[in-house]
Amino acid sequence: MNDVIETILAHRSVRKFEDKKLTREQIETIVRCAQAASTSSFVQAYSIIGVTDQAKKEKLAAVAGNQQYVADNGHLFVLCADLHRHDVIREMENADMEESIKSTEKFMVALIDAALAAQNAAIAAESMGLGICYIGGLRNNLDEVSEILQTPKRVIPLFGLVVGYPAKINNQKPRLPISNIYHENVYQQDQTQFQNQLQEYNETIQQYYRERTGGKRSDTWTGQIATSFEKKNRMYMNDFIKKHDLNK
Repeated sequence: MNDVIETILAHRSVRKFEDKKLTREQIETIVRCAQAASTSSFVQAYSIIGVTDQAKKEKLAAVAGNQQYVADNGHLFVLCADLHRHDVIREMENADMEESIKSTEKFMVALIDAALAAQNAAIAAESMGLGICYIGGLRNNLDEVSEILQTPKRVIPLFGLVVGYPAKINNQKPRLPISNIYHENVYQQDQTQFQNQLQEYNETIQQYYRERTGGKRSDTWTGQIATSFEKKNRMYMNDFIKKHDLNK
């Protein structure tokens, strides 16, 4: 096993950081690693906004559900799907690109490009001895996030990535077994087997929470997911995307 694989397999989210900022060199290295990720047809349909203004970080922390580690960290990156750049290209090249820019396919390309870049950035940061945590809570109110970050039309802030020197590291959450994730040749649809695998995973997760909380918590993974999906969070998203003239 090499160092890269060890870094990937050791991942865990960090939510408490030392009061120490990343250097400019560290930030630029992480961004360069993000840019080294694969990008569909060389489209590069994403942007990264580094937030150093503490007042802005506090506002974003409030949007994300008052998660203080969004404000208190070594550096906050916000990953954005970005097709504004391609609007600029359309004007520069006087090209008939409007329908393509608005298409679901190009919107998916932007989402995928941003996610690939983000994971490269995360692995780079962790390889430097830093901790990271993704912040999906920014999507609680994208109108406010867009105003704070002054993003133009066709730029969609997707999630944050907080990076810093870990002050506390939790035990690693067990992932689903490979047999529940990896399918060969066709999608496995034996529902009895599927449910048995999920039940076994529930028992693993229950044990994880019992050990982490001293027996105060023992919920299952399927129970967590069912409760989460019942809440119907961020149902405004389709309207927000359409307002940016995307995913048409």
